[in-house]
Amino acid sequence: MTTYTARAIPSAVLARLRVTDDAGHACVPFVAEEGGGPLRCCLRPAVAGERIALVSYAPLRRWAAGTGAEPGAYDEQGPVFVHAEECGGPGPSEEYPFARAGVLRTVRRYDAEGRIAGGRLLELPETPGEGFDRAFAEAFADPEVVLVHVRAVEYGCFLFEVRRP
Repeated sequence: MTTYTARAIPSAVLARLRVTDDAGHACVPFVAEEGGGPLRCCLRPAVAGERIALVSYAPLRRWAAGTGAEPGAYDEQGPVFVHAEECGGPGPSEEYPFARAGVLRTVRRYDAEGRIAGGRLLELPETPGEGFDRAFAEAFADPEVVLVHVRAVEYGCFLFEVRRP
């Protein structure tokens, strides 16, 4: 069972990204030939045959707009997979998304201004949820940390966000 809540890209943001992404490019849907691509809209792997899109997303920019933070140069954007049409978001889960034993993740911490406040490389143990729980507890033990982004090491892409409980 997870202690923290993994947050998907909000549906209102997804509606905009499905038209024009955060880099200003038009959304170009396609049919997934293979499954496995991590969908950030519903926090699960894509299934072969689903209509998906690869869009540019700036997760810190969206958070900062809602909080008044000024992340400056930390406002980066990168590629994420989403469903091409509304999917209803993530279903209930007692596990963190995209978590498999042995997988490497980056757990990047941000302060209230949206600046990086540290981070760590995390190799998920045999019980991946426990590994994430420890990493998030460590991150939020620092009172300056308000937000954590989990990223894939292989491609550096954003997977999901966790906010201070």
